[in-house]
Amino acid sequence: MSSAPSGSLFKPLQEGDPAEVGGYRLTAVLGAGGMGKVFLSYTPGGRPIALKVIRPEFSEDPEFRRRFKQEVQAAQRVQGLYTAPVIDFDTDGARPWLATAYVPGPSLAHAVAQHGGLPVRSVLLLTVGVAEALSVIHGAGIVHRDLKPANVLLASDGPRVIDFGIARAADTTALTGTGVSVGTPAFMAPEQASAGTVTPATDVFALGQIAAFAAIGSPAYGEGSSHAVLYRIVHEDPDLSRLPSELLPLVTRCLSRDPAGRPSPTEIIQLCHELSPTALQQGEDWLPQTVADSITDRLRLPEPARTPRPMPSVAPTPTQVSPPVPPPGTVDPYAPTGLATPSAPGAPRPVPPPGHLNPPAPAHHTPTPGFPVNHTPPPVTHRPSDPEAHPRPRRTGLIVAASIVGTLVILGVIGSLLSNGDGKKENRGAGAHATSSGPTGGDGSAGAGQQKDPKPVSYQGIDLTDGYQLMLADNPPRPVESEDTAYGGGDLYFKVINFLDESSIGTDNGKLVLLNNAQKGSLETCRTETRYTEKIELDQLTQGSQICVLSDAGHVAVATYRGRSGESDPGAYVTLDLRIWRNAGEANGS
Repeated sequence: MSSAPSGSLFKPLQEGDPAEVGGYRLTAVLGAGGMGKVFLSYTPGGRPIALKVIRPEFSEDPEFRRRFKQEVQAAQRVQGLYTAPVIDFDTDGARPWLATAYVPGPSLAHAVAQHGGLPVRSVLLLTVGVAEALSVIHGAGIVHRDLKPANVLLASDGPRVIDFGIARAADTTALTGTGVSVGTPAFMAPEQASAGTVTPATDVFALGQIAAFAAIGSPAYGEGSSHAVLYRIVHEDPDLSRLPSELLPLVTRCLSRDPAGRPSPTEIIQLCHELSPTALQQGEDWLPQTVADSITDRLRLPEPARTPRPMPSVAPTPTQVSPPVPPPGTVDPYAPTGLATPSAPGAPRPVPPPGHLNPPAPAHHTPTPGFPVNHTPPPVTHRPSDPEAHPRPRRTGLIVAASIVGTLVILGVIGSLLSNGDGKKENRGAGAHATSSGPTGGDGSAGAGQQKDPKPVSYQGIDLTDGYQLMLADNPPRPVESEDTAYGGGDLYFKVINFLDESSIGTDNGKLVLLNNAQKGSLETCRTETRYTEKIELDQLTQGSQICVLSDAGHVAVATYRGRSGESDPGAYVTLDLRIWRNAGEANGS
């Protein structure tokens, strides 16, 4: 085995990550974004690739799938020297995916965050490389739509543009109307931010912002909330006071508010050559040494799996995909209920061993959004095709009838004891939890002893900063600094582990449930869900994701994730909408 690579660059696969996609064995996690998770894998010949698996929230949208297929097919035509070519893809499977060549280099966003702005020569070489990439991308009939520092990788021989055209697949889908935005606000063009208009000139505006960002070390339109940045982009001029004078003519033309006033990619390349005092030629020295050194770390790749899982070349036979039938009278480990599988229809089922039907509860964890929850299906009832072929003894019918009568009598006694214990009948159904909001006021809407559910209270746009916490009982819930610096605290907290985006939303006073895309965030849903966890990684969330929060104090809330701070924001925070039902659950976590 080779020495382990830096854990900050190649993270191990997490619970819920697939081990294999499309015949490619996944080796490590490279990162995650708003549309999917990116893994390191290898071709059969041993070349590394970056394989992006689309999030379930998008996969379930048929319009997204249609657009994604179109964009991937168009992206195959892009074969420029400054782009990461498409290697393989599957747009029709359960989880669409796209594989591109692996680029061993940091993103521009990461390099600037680590080492600050680049020298003028590096910025000019960066700009001509991205401009050439845009020329090829636009020539294939694609508009990038989301050109930003995170989508420009710095390789040893020049920049590489990635994720071109994929943002269009998410545009105008059902998700965009529920909080999922397309494009990064700080690098949008005015027409894109105000009216959603996107043309090749939109990418040129983004390129101007990238050049300014690379030279200054921060966005040209400043930092802050998305709304504030977008307002400045549409109505104000950029702050170029710290931009080197050599770059001012280039950046000013690219950032023209009028799309018609922006240069084409070919004109940008020519302008860069005119502005440079020396010939612009990509080479090993195009980056500062500190940035170039970080490329070496990305060349120390983890080894691929030595025994890749064989892929069937023909359709498998039933014996290849079906478990063997156990001998008569034995327990079938594949049976969903844990009961023995009869050898013939109508055969009696042996009694399972003690405790088999009630195994120990598994450790709490939250499955990846969109994957089915592994609920146990109801027992399968085997019915003979001919009732006369398997007559049942009459004694069996009498025994069954007697058992039913006995069960009803026992249930009646238990119900009477519960009713007489304290004058109230306990009901733990999904819609009848006891609350502290008081009994009904004689309007006939609930029986005696039952209590109405409390009315929810909504709060919009709460910015929860790293290391701060919220308490659901507060009105309004205001973020306060956590006393526990290691784990956050409170009913809901946000914590960033390090600058590489290992961050999470968690609770120290209750339980969380990350709802699937098809679920509605409601009081009833939060009461009935049992996929509890205490921490949810931020890369599991997309804009619009909903989380049930069940506090130990008996409060229930639905937190809707609206996004996080940008890469250039001075602080790290997430934005949440909260809908709280106070005293709607059972206190003390019981």
